[in-house]
Amino acid sequence: MNAARTYQIRTYGCQMNSHDSERLAGLLEESGYRRADQDAVPDVVVFNTCAVRENADNRLYGNLGHLMPVKASHPGMQIAVGGCLAQKDRAGIADRAPWVDVVFGTHNIGSLPALLERARVRAEAQVEIAESLERFPSVLPVRRESPYAAWVAISVGCNNTCTFCIVPSLRGREEDRRPGDVLAEVAALVGEGVLEVTLLGQNVNSYGAAFGDRQAFGKLLRACGEIDGLERVRFTSPHPRDFTADVIAAMAETPNVMPSLHMPLQSGSDAVLRAMRRSYRQERYLGILEQVRAALPDAAITTDIIVGFPGETERDFADTLDTVRQARFAGAFTFQYSTRPGTPAAAMPGQVPADVVADRYGRLTALVAQIAGAENEALVGRAVEVLVAEGEGRKDSATHRASGRARDNRLVHFAPSGTAPRPGDVVSTVVTQAAPHYLIADGPPLAVRRTRGGDAWQARRDGLAGDGGGAADGAAPVLLGMPAVGRPGS
Repeated sequence: MNAARTYQIRTYGCQMNSHDSERLAGLLEESGYRRADQDAVPDVVVFNTCAVRENADNRLYGNLGHLMPVKASHPGMQIAVGGCLAQKDRAGIADRAPWVDVVFGTHNIGSLPALLERARVRAEAQVEIAESLERFPSVLPVRRESPYAAWVAISVGCNNTCTFCIVPSLRGREEDRRPGDVLAEVAALVGEGVLEVTLLGQNVNSYGAAFGDRQAFGKLLRACGEIDGLERVRFTSPHPRDFTADVIAAMAETPNVMPSLHMPLQSGSDAVLRAMRRSYRQERYLGILEQVRAALPDAAITTDIIVGFPGETERDFADTLDTVRQARFAGAFTFQYSTRPGTPAAAMPGQVPADVVADRYGRLTALVAQIAGAENEALVGRAVEVLVAEGEGRKDSATHRASGRARDNRLVHFAPSGTAPRPGDVVSTVVTQAAPHYLIADGPPLAVRRTRGGDAWQARRDGLAGDGGGAADGAAPVLLGMPAVGRPGS
């Protein structure tokens, strides 16, 4: 293998896909590839695809079409397509785009380097789609995008049968990792400088069913609280059906679990929830939020909502708007329903006209923005602790701000005021303005704490293997005229 061959990975879809892409990058680098420079034409382009949205196919084939002349002018260039769309379309991808060299499914990402080499030697497309998981992805090498925050998969697959969702047929049945393996990975990450971990699964709070422990997820959260140096823990996504009082208690009792919850609603109409095969109703959903807020008064709760599901009436949509008003979400991922071939919903009667869906979508997003804006306005004047991030603020260079996430996962754009915090460091500051999707803190920071996460970021930037030269995590914060503060609302 030519050690100089370069790669680029283009990722679509959910956080699970993003984490899979980190594994793909680790596999390629272990095989001698290196990441392509930003403006260079890579030797290998890998598409890690999503199949959830209707335009996923068009987006992929459009991008493949744009690459065809690029590949023709760069002999030896290879194109690989993996992920959920590859699992769904299989050899059809190579048939439709014969300049693709490799197609691989969700269950066999570990095969990518071998498939690329086989395609190169045989000069023909290689298609490998496993029907079940070969080995848990977490045993594969990884090149993580962030040195201070990491995803950790606790399960793969899904046992639910939501009528709009194609994921279970592409990701397979749920498989859980053993708690000891998860905690060992988290501890190893903390040893490398990671401060924040996000536990990933299609349905994290059904974790443990595979090995007979229905309270395993709450136990896992509490165990994460025992890992010295781990400052933040969050998770995505839970399912309201499996959300228990024990998990709420674990969130409240474990100091490093973030007061942040992403709880998919999908619809506020009981009739639509029944048609979606979502095994909860509006009252149950709002009851969970009430319990969470009783235990975690400062929790920022976000959600997913679909409008225009087959059979949705104006009355059903009004129920969704009413649920949003009662829930007071800090934010929502909103979607216009689109048919996915192979799902039960695709064949349901009562498909809602596109113009009606678009109108409802506009009304929903306006309400979500109004409520989220009001929730954020309530935080003006409050101190927040921000984990400084790289790449969160697209306008930071123009505004001279830096960006990061508060403990409740809200996005905060703040003025460094000459303090020069690094990504991975922690800044305490006061909110001065609010918008529906972010907070602004334009006053001087109250404190800046240099952390092991910042050291790890600096070491990566400087190309060093060891310490980046910053203060050890847990050292006293650098005070800037005012006392340091703790969690928001403390």
